[in-house]
Amino acid sequence: MSKYSLAVDIGASSGRLILGTVENGKIITEEIHRFKNGIEKQGEHFCWDIAHLFDEIIVGMKKCGDAGKIPDTIGIDTWAVDFVLVDQNGDVVGQTVAYRDDRTKGMDEHLANYISEEELYARTGIQKQLFNTIYQLLYLKENHPDQLNEAESMLLIPDYLNFRLCGEKFAEYTNATTTQLVSPVTRNWDFDLINRIGFPEHLFKDIRVPGTVIGQLTEEIAEKVGYNCSVLLPATHDTGSAVVAVPSDSNDTLYISSGTWSLMGTENEASDCTEQSRLANFTNEGGYLYRYRFLKNIMGLWMIQSVKKELHDRFSFDDLCEAAAKSTIASTVDCQDGRFLKPDSMMKEVVEACRESGQEVPQNPGDVAAVIYNSLARCYAETAALLEELTGKKFSTINIVGGGSGDPYLNKLTAIYSGRDVLAGPKEATALGNLIVQFITLGQFKDLFEARKCVAESFEIKKYSLKETND
Repeated sequence: MSKYSLAVDIGASSGRLILGTVENGKIITEEIHRFKNGIEKQGEHFCWDIAHLFDEIIVGMKKCGDAGKIPDTIGIDTWAVDFVLVDQNGDVVGQTVAYRDDRTKGMDEHLANYISEEELYARTGIQKQLFNTIYQLLYLKENHPDQLNEAESMLLIPDYLNFRLCGEKFAEYTNATTTQLVSPVTRNWDFDLINRIGFPEHLFKDIRVPGTVIGQLTEEIAEKVGYNCSVLLPATHDTGSAVVAVPSDSNDTLYISSGTWSLMGTENEASDCTEQSRLANFTNEGGYLYRYRFLKNIMGLWMIQSVKKELHDRFSFDDLCEAAAKSTIASTVDCQDGRFLKPDSMMKEVVEACRESGQEVPQNPGDVAAVIYNSLARCYAETAALLEELTGKKFSTINIVGGGSGDPYLNKLTAIYSGRDVLAGPKEATALGNLIVQFITLGQFKDLFEARKCVAESFEIKKYSLKETND
């Protein structure tokens, strides 16, 4: 009888529950449930519907029971930095505000009253992004201190969902590091920093690492879904899980976890908190087995997703790629510019950015798509060069995993701009990496090396050779 593990993988636009098992040396996955996610305006802020997300997890878990495929373990991963405040009764305090909300505008200036950007990076190794948890908490401290006083816990999104499943309050390591409040030296909360800023110390729960079994479903949840199982921690930060599934046996691997965001980097054994890395805007996010994901956040497919939505989905992604390939426009924009984070019109913003820089201005959707795709590929190439300079490593290949690995047009452009071969796949890397940590913990793989080798043998990995692309 097959042993199943269940990965709950929730991104900014959708969520999915994927069952996995290992049979005859291959990883077998099955999508059980998929649902939409997104931010919505609630009063003054853009928020997540956290109750809806938990309800969808329960729906998916019930489907496992209905199919007669009961998981032994369940693991949850989501995006980073956002959190839920919970009082002593387990009730939500305030709103679950999304990172794309602009409430943190100017909070970096306020934080400078407590700590300089240079010292903050030296202490945490995390790149400055105004949506980081540290800035969100500072906003609450200065505008809604009553919420911080009422709350008993600050739980990042997957930590909160795990709390709802098993009743345990804690912080998972890979996601906790993105708060910009964790020390890469102690691998624990930097309580000196927390106290210096004036955040209530009791909000920050004990940190636990991927591979930890944190408990069983509560009686209430077990009754709802029709069975019980162990709640196990994967890398709850979705990028952390995606990197686990990169099918490479080399320590000098260059990856892009490609989705709404493109997270591009390599794995280091130690954090690099130097001033040079800070100025290059690289981050040191905690990873599985205390590896450090030395990476840069790049705007990613959010830009083309926004264009598609703006065109009322009249064009598929394939249509936009085809139109971009026919365009002759050579203009590019800085896809790292904050102007592209949440513009009223992505198309108008791209047009205006080209006009301001004196480049050819896009005239139609195909031109806009071409500018975006070329800009992403150029940014990947520049980031690869920076990584070589900062790490002293040489990268001949870029491993692209996640949804964007299924975009052949962007993959080809990446090979052309970077001068490197591209290996694309697996597409569902985040859920797969989530499952791999569960499999290793259950003894189905002896280590990460064996699991990654199995990924390469279980899923199609498509190669975009620089030579073939040029030909």
